[in-house]
Amino acid sequence: MLTPMVAGGVVFPGLFLLSKNTLQRLPQLRWGEADAVIVSARLVSSVQAVMASTAGYIVSTSCKHIIDDQHWLSSAYTQFAVPYFIYDIYAMFLCHWHKHQVKGHGGDEGGTRAPGSTWAVARGYLHKEFLMVLHHAVMVLVCFPLSVVWRQGKGDFFLGCLLMAEVSTPFVCLGKILIQYKRQHTLLHKVNGALMLLSFLCCRVLLFPYLYWAYGRHAGLPLLAVPLAIPAHVNLGAALLLAPQLYWFFLICRGACRLFRPRGSRPPSPCQTQD
Repeated sequence: MLTPMVAGGVVFPGLFLLSKNTLQRLPQLRWGEADAVIVSARLVSSVQAVMASTAGYIVSTSCKHIIDDQHWLSSAYTQFAVPYFIYDIYAMFLCHWHKHQVKGHGGDEGGTRAPGSTWAVARGYLHKEFLMVLHHAVMVLVCFPLSVVWRQGKGDFFLGCLLMAEVSTPFVCLGKILIQYKRQHTLLHKVNGALMLLSFLCCRVLLFPYLYWAYGRHAGLPLLAVPLAIPAHVNLGAALLLAPQLYWFFLICRGACRLFRPRGSRPPSPCQTQD
């Protein structure tokens, strides 16, 4: 178990440092540290997403029996990905820190910061990214032990499908980078937004009904009968995993409405809607 975790602990922070240093030193770019940190963090998240989705596809398509079939990659990648979630909490904090500095709240570079400014930034980070930090913590402290110990080698098909939820992450990361650099009105951002919306809907929201349907087909049950046929704690776990996905999907839909709304158009007033 330690070998994949050690490998993940080297690969993800190492890729982040390599990307950051490359972006800062390339003669064509010469980016500042803030830009390099933000883009490198998004790049590492995208790489992890591609790796997780690929592993999930291999596992899910290799398991013909959705309960008993096993694939070595399901356990290996789960262990490999644990350090990523720990690293990403820190990487997100670095991004928040540099955005805070760029906005001019951190004092002049090289100057003396006000006492407690670091704690103020940390509190702001936890307030802004609370749901994402909680999601990462749950993945490490709850989902990882459950997938390694509680499953006892069962259900690799379902784990593979859950890994494929990461398909939407590269589109999310690219969208954040484009917004960061004021490119939200470009064609690339609109195309990426449409792909992000579609991939998030299919791979994170509709994924859970699909898993229930797959189990129902295996057990010879209609979809609506599946929740009553499986243990209550499985339904609870699925609901807890689905809830943040629905919230994030709502935010994506709200952003898409703003993105594709014609410039200068305003929502109709209440008086107009009542005519």
